[in-house]
Amino acid sequence: MNELTNDTIRCDRALNALEEIIDPEIGLNIVDLGLIYEINFDDDNAIVKVVMTLTTPHCPMGESITGSVKTVLKRDFQEMEIALELTFYPPWNLEKISDEGREFLNQ
Repeated sequence: MNELTNDTIRCDRALNALEEIIDPEIGLNIVDLGLIYEINFDDDNAIVKVVMTLTTPHCPMGESITGSVKTVLKRDFQEMEIALELTFYPPWNLEKISDEGREFLNQ
């Protein structure tokens, strides 16, 4: 994931926070699920930009998940605005799940 950021240390901090958010239909956190595509920090404008996806464009929990992303990141980066971009390109697929996520799902 760190190749998708301009600040590895803060990205790791953000990812740790985002691991708290569980996709309620799958039971796996959104980081291990592979829903986070990019996290960049714009210090000049005090913005954390997150590019992410959902498992499907019509995910019934989409608003809840994206709202949670903003809430969790705002808690940890209070001095910054959270800008969330939802994309479906590339589309999410099972290959995006982390090794830890696969292990969890195969229990």
